[in-house]
Amino acid sequence: MDYLFEYGMFLAKTLTIVLAILAVITMMVAAGQRRRHMPRGSITVTHLNRELDSLRDSLQRVVLDKFAFKKYAKAEKKREKEQSKQQKLSAEQGSTKVADETEDDAGAGVDIDARRRRVFVLDFDGDMEASGLESLRQEITAVLTMAEPRDEVMLRLESPGGLVHAYGLASSQLLRFKQKDIPLTVCVDKVAASGGYMMASVADRLIAAPFAILGSIGVLVQMPNIHRLLKKNDVDFEMITAGEYKRTLTPFTEVTEKGREKLKQDVEQMHVLFKQWVKQYRPVVDIDQIATGETWVGLQAQERQMVDMISTSDDYIIQACEQADVYEVSYEIRIPLGEKIGGALQKAVDKTLMVWWQRLRSNSYL
Repeated sequence: MDYLFEYGMFLAKTLTIVLAILAVITMMVAAGQRRRHMPRGSITVTHLNRELDSLRDSLQRVVLDKFAFKKYAKAEKKREKEQSKQQKLSAEQGSTKVADETEDDAGAGVDIDARRRRVFVLDFDGDMEASGLESLRQEITAVLTMAEPRDEVMLRLESPGGLVHAYGLASSQLLRFKQKDIPLTVCVDKVAASGGYMMASVADRLIAAPFAILGSIGVLVQMPNIHRLLKKNDVDFEMITAGEYKRTLTPFTEVTEKGREKLKQDVEQMHVLFKQWVKQYRPVVDIDQIATGETWVGLQAQERQMVDMISTSDDYIIQACEQADVYEVSYEIRIPLGEKIGGALQKAVDKTLMVWWQRLRSNSYL
């Protein structure tokens, strides 16, 4: 009997473990199915006019005395009422336009749509791999569903550059606005160097803060080579390739003069393409003068016609709010917690390395 009892307990424990494992697998599969059917991310739109009004109202409430604030609030209420009236009138006129064009077979209806111009504000904070590109692509797609040639897109761009193919694609994404004849303004508050300036050069209008860093129109390939260390310790590294120039520079094999020369030719050719890109979209620059790999601050860049205006993105947005409806558009991709932590660590490392790289390049920091 004791034997049967122990055997029954063993079966019960085994069955419990199996059921627990099956339950975990089922939950994992169900979670995977839910993720597959969930949207890749979510878009957020902020009306910056209202945000600016809210900031002003908060300050006025504290600074003004009771009677002055009451007078101010009354005037604001009247202004908002008038603005609402104008928006309603614009909507009614837009409907009238549609009706006129329907009745007129020749399509000669008069354009009396008086809606305010819209400015869409996007952000791109670039790292070495341009990892923000996926969000930027979605934001551009969303804006293109509504934006018209009378509207404008403003991109706040911060990037020290990075991989050629990543920033080449990011620059090409911005060209989608040009294809739709939608004006593009790029504002650089801190840095747009190398691949960052490749993106910025596409703009119809390029604005930079006085001491923002711009330029670095050059190409760089570098990696450590430990071939002599391996040789010293009698370590062989075998690599089999097909194609004479399949590998010209690796960390483990001896660098030959032929391989080094081929890689230098590739780098020079990429530099030529980089210069052609900048010259095509910013023809006012003297490309041979600025394509030396050097960087300049905003004031110096303006002298070289690398930027059109000296200002900050904040000033530009405040001025735009006076004449247009300004919307900040951001797309956030859903990322698992583990990837978020890993991405944050990688970004921190990239930022640290980039800071030290900039310090090594120049001793002119204040």
